[in-house]
Amino acid sequence: MPQEQFIEEDYFIYCLEGVEEIETDKVTEAQQNLEQLAMKFGIASIYKTCDTIEGLEDSLNALVLDDHNFKDYEIIYLVMAGEANSICLNGYYYNLQEIAELFEGRLKGKILHFSNAKILDLDEDEAQYFLDVTNAKAISGYGNAYNGISSANLDKVFFHLFKEDDDMFEVVEELHQRHYNVCKLLDFRLYY
Repeated sequence: MPQEQFIEEDYFIYCLEGVEEIETDKVTEAQQNLEQLAMKFGIASIYKTCDTIEGLEDSLNALVLDDHNFKDYEIIYLVMAGEANSICLNGYYYNLQEIAELFEGRLKGKILHFSNAKILDLDEDEAQYFLDVTNAKAISGYGNAYNGISSANLDKVFFHLFKEDDDMFEVVEELHQRHYNVCKLLDFRLYY
């Protein structure tokens, strides 16, 4: 029997972290967590930083337009400051409508997952607009801000569960069953 049947599909997370200065070599918590995911669960990821909206756009464009493995990325993981309906890069706020327009039609089938570096609080129209314009499958994140408790460990579980099962609803249900208190504490949210 050919060996290939036993090799699991690669599973990619594309992580973009908003930083003050992209020239620094400091290893961030997000980078460490992605390394742990790779070592412990074999989940491959790409990590990039950006410090401007242009940097965000360039990084996502490089992924969408130049990376032939783009179809393999299920989750775009954004670790950025911001508010309910915006991200903050270098002191400037960009709402999700503006970001949706930057990536019009280009996020088909992807889940955009925000760490709790920012809260995610969208009304139905805002969420629907983003999903319709970008063709993303879902947006997920947390309704409660950082407050000394990082979402990093719950993010890792979420990503690992996705590797096991690509049914988004099953994954979210399993996440709540296994880690109900943390999901409640951080107010895990999924817009689809």
